[in-house]
Amino acid sequence: MTAPKDAGHIRTNKVSGELNWLLDDLVDRVASIRKALVLSSDGLPTGVSKDLTREDSEHLAAVASGFHSLAKGVGRHFEAGSVRQTIVELDDAFLFVTAAGDGSCLAVLSDADSDVGQVAYEMTLLVKRVGAHLAQAPRTDLPAGG
Repeated sequence: MTAPKDAGHIRTNKVSGELNWLLDDLVDRVASIRKALVLSSDGLPTGVSKDLTREDSEHLAAVASGFHSLAKGVGRHFEAGSVRQTIVELDDAFLFVTAAGDGSCLAVLSDADSDVGQVAYEMTLLVKRVGAHLAQAPRTDLPAGG
């Protein structure tokens, strides 16, 4: 028996449930957006669109966190200011990572023929719309010593 496509969909609490719904709405409204997630400042998914499994959401969150961290390093080193958005152009997709408050980020994977301006605009609207939900504090449940 095969598990449903969203068997690993993160639905752990009211806040992540609300984020999941908003991310699903973004994917449904913007045809070129394939996947969307919100990640915490420590690189963990806190909200995911319905088409992402737990494994894929954790992988995408880790990648997005890494790109965002590298971009912040460039901003600091070259005194270029804060990171607003990181865009990675792949052969068959774009990866967008947008700061979303208190260290959290919104990551979107879209088709290669996406209107980059539209995707960026929709992401900005979503960040503004749910700013309180996206402002994630760093995890405090880490074990001692690690």
